Amino acid sequence: MPQDYEAPALRDQYLLFHYGEADMALPFAFGPEAALDFPERVVAEMVADHAPDARALDIGCAVGRSAFALSRRCAEVVAIDYSASFIEAAERIRSEGTLAYTAADEGAITRTLTAHVPAHAHPDRIRFAVGDAMALDAGLGTFDVVLLLNVICRLPEPAVCLNRLHEFVAPGGQLIVSSPYTWLEEYTPPVHWLRSTRESRGGAPTLHDFLGAHFTLEETRDMPFLIREHRRKYQWCVPEVTRWRRR
Repeated sequence: MPQDYEAPALRDQYLLFHYGEADMALPFAFGPEAALDFPERVVAEMVADHAPDARALDIGCAVGRSAFALSRRCAEVVAIDYSASFIEAAERIRSEGTLAYTAADEGAITRTLTAHVPAHAHPDRIRFAVGDAMALDAGLGTFDVVLLLNVICRLPEPAVCLNRLHEFVAPGGQLIVSSPYTWLEEYTPPVHWLRSTRESRGGAPTLHDFLGAHFTLEETRDMPFLIREHRRKYQWCVPEVTRWRRR
């Protein structure tokens, strides 16, 4: 069964992933600490220099942490996600400053936590909206920075999204794409799994088949993230993160 992105339990899991303190996201003195704060790290380490009046588009923003990170560096941020539940949570944090949620410890035992607007973010620069990565509105215009984080392997036809991205990135602008390439039939029919025409391993060479006509690959990194399911169970993933420059 695919994940239900409208389910409160999954929303809360993502709130902890995006906003949880380190001692809650990983409450042990050992483990993959380098996998914490993934949305913040991607923006800090992969978004290159740009003009202070830059526009940013966050496609698949989930509950919004990457959009807040972008708001420190860009004058305008449009952040969209297919999940109305995720967008409602992100907007409440943006407009109200905080949002209470629950973290699972064991069985039915939970604890209440609070997500806060990250320090030094500019909520007034952000607009959250429900949207489909495969049907982006051309009226959005073009952007200097576009994020597409861990989205493509959750789309029914990822090529539909990738083939249109150049429409939304201004000349000289940058596109940041992250994916663990977790191809699963419940999300993407196998006929639409991305296959490289140049290397069987997939990854950036495969993306180049879709992006290479309009973009130049500038950087590739492996950047892990950690999602806590409960106190003693976690998802540790290592997506490939790439930065592309619009020609």
